[in-house]
Amino acid sequence: MARVAAMQPGWNLGNTFDAIPDETSWGNPPTTQAMLHYVRSQGYNSIRIPITWSNHHGAAPDYTLDAAWLSRVRQVVDWSLAEGFYVMINLHHDSWQWINGYPGDRTTVMNRYNALWRQLAGTFRDYSQKLVFESINEPQFTGTSGDSESDQVLNELNTAFVRLVRASGGGNATRLLVLPTLYTSSEQARLDALTGTFNQLRDPNLAATVHFYGWWPFSANIAGGTRYDSNVESDLVGGFDRVYNTFVSRGIPVIIGEWALLAYDYTRPGIIERGEFLKYIEAVGYNARIRKLTTMLWDAGSFLERNALRWRDQGIYEMMKASWTVRSGTASSDQVYLPRSGTITARSLTLNLNGTSFQGLRQGSTNLVNGTDYTVSGTTLTLTAAALTRLAGNRAYGVNATIEARFSQGAPWQISIITSDPPTQAAATGTTSSFSIPTQFRGDQLATMEAKYADGSPAGPANWTSYKEFWASFQPDYTANTIILKPEFFAEVNDGRVTLTFHFWSGTKITYYITKSGTTVTGSTT
Repeated sequence: MARVAAMQPGWNLGNTFDAIPDETSWGNPPTTQAMLHYVRSQGYNSIRIPITWSNHHGAAPDYTLDAAWLSRVRQVVDWSLAEGFYVMINLHHDSWQWINGYPGDRTTVMNRYNALWRQLAGTFRDYSQKLVFESINEPQFTGTSGDSESDQVLNELNTAFVRLVRASGGGNATRLLVLPTLYTSSEQARLDALTGTFNQLRDPNLAATVHFYGWWPFSANIAGGTRYDSNVESDLVGGFDRVYNTFVSRGIPVIIGEWALLAYDYTRPGIIERGEFLKYIEAVGYNARIRKLTTMLWDAGSFLERNALRWRDQGIYEMMKASWTVRSGTASSDQVYLPRSGTITARSLTLNLNGTSFQGLRQGSTNLVNGTDYTVSGTTLTLTAAALTRLAGNRAYGVNATIEARFSQGAPWQISIITSDPPTQAAATGTTSSFSIPTQFRGDQLATMEAKYADGSPAGPANWTSYKEFWASFQPDYTANTIILKPEFFAEVNDGRVTLTFHFWSGTKITYYITKSGTTVTGSTT
């Protein structure tokens, strides 16, 4: 428990040594000592180095590890330990590349699995106890009758891993070993199955691991899951409660080996609204901390800009950092929308104090004046018409000013003052493989899209909901002033007329109509 607690917080060197076939194949630069030093300087105490070995070993029966690949892995492990990190290494995408076939070919897969871990255990046998082994990433299996049988299969692999590593002696006799649940899921049945493995092994130096990417509709922005709401909260609390009650309460530590949101990706901006993501970050940090869970951020390049050694969004990092020790206040939104013309009126937001007290508003280094620029009644923060008129400046479309709500502790809450008018759209023609709706966004931002047939039933993929998946079915292009409807969307749309409803963050809703006939698509506002 103490060792895992000392690993908090952790960071994943994602899409690097787990990339296929090698370190830079998925777009990240080679790992440097300077980058590891920077991550350590930012308060991270552990680093998970996911590693895919599939393409870096020889043939049966020895499965000899490629010397150059192993040497490079050792170099980064050595650098990380020299920085003072706890370091976790594993078999990563091997899980779905060949380990998943274990039920149908137990001998071949087990021999390969044991051969890799035997070589790794030997290589790192006398390394510092700050080096940690994780058996398999996100285990999954083909050819079983269902999850219960897959649980049993995973038990065989986890048990073989622990016994092999322990038998290798040296530092491995007491090294911390990390065992995942099936799919690294926090469902109770998966936790119970792993509990059986722990009971069987009776080893005091084991930890459990699960992954956490949040409530799926919010994590992917589908089914209208645009906000950090009670569904997201209850999913988070429920999952963390289950791992606490199943393991931590019994003295078995838990590592959330990966966490983020599935659709949070700097190359696909706008899927997850920034303020809603900040609320999620704050809640993950707090709920993990009070349950003594160690969290390891999944960073495949969306958080740390590895070449420049800076956070892509400093405010997101600040919220994470604060959550390691305290709560932060938030609000119902981080956006206040104002019209381009006409009279500006007062606007209110609800403060989520999270045990803090509200201290005031600031723009840059200037404090706003309570009673003149804003008022607070309970948890209702109201920005006055006069202050908003001043902050809006010349009322150009987009963000005109940013202010900060400050609390007694934690990270400040940024509020963007935005000028917008209802977006406008125009008629269009195209094909199912290339169709865009001309859209003048006029300062507004797209939140989600609904698609319905004439009878009101959902159209397109995921036909159990009218709200389609952001980016997978549709994508705004603010530079080109279009909304793109993807071929994947049309692949599951019947011929005929479909009503689209575009929901914007200002609260504006716009209706648009498309008609599909074979591969031809037309669109209109009426």
